[in-house]
Amino acid sequence: MKSPGNLLTPLDTESVLAGGAFVHLDGALHGSFTTRDFASAVRLVDQVAEAADAMNHHPDVRLGYGQVGFRLSSHDAGGVTDRDLRLALRIQELADAQGADRAPVRPARYDVAIDCTDAEAIRPFWRVGLGYVEIDSEGEIELVDPHGQGPRVWFQTMDIARTERNRIHLDVYLPTIDAESRVQDVIAAGGDLLTDEHAPDWWVLADPEGNELCVCTTVS
Repeated sequence: MKSPGNLLTPLDTESVLAGGAFVHLDGALHGSFTTRDFASAVRLVDQVAEAADAMNHHPDVRLGYGQVGFRLSSHDAGGVTDRDLRLALRIQELADAQGADRAPVRPARYDVAIDCTDAEAIRPFWRVGLGYVEIDSEGEIELVDPHGQGPRVWFQTMDIARTERNRIHLDVYLPTIDAESRVQDVIAAGGDLLTDEHAPDWWVLADPEGNELCVCTTVS
């Protein structure tokens, strides 16, 4: 493990988290568990709260009937650090001791990409139409849902406008360990693999009419 001040990548955490509920996606560790009932889910949250207080590092928690999810990220560092990894391993221990199972649903993030020649000209249309707000993402202006429900919208600048195909495509971001199997599932469902040149960062696929989907992973 690295020191708390260093950001960890999915490659750094994959072997440590292997076999458990936690996966690394989009700058956070995500883990979801199923329990016997609501009371047992609450007990697990109580135990995690005690452990988090002792470590002075606290996760985001999602609680429901027989299910509890945790999201861990070091906001001061802007991603996953050793603190998150240690807390994830402790949460896994507590869940195992209580007999909680890994939830079958994996985390994912969905983006809409719009090809354009002038992002400044079209961005206000989409911002107002969707009720979104602008954010700066590594020097690029993107649109996000202020309620955290809708997909992110980003703009891919083209030197020459593309007219031979749909100019809007979808990106789905998955944990690295799930991405390649999703690509194979898409192909089995009738998709065409247009390129894997950039894999494992992303694969470009298309449906039978040429509409594109990128299956992506993240480096943080």
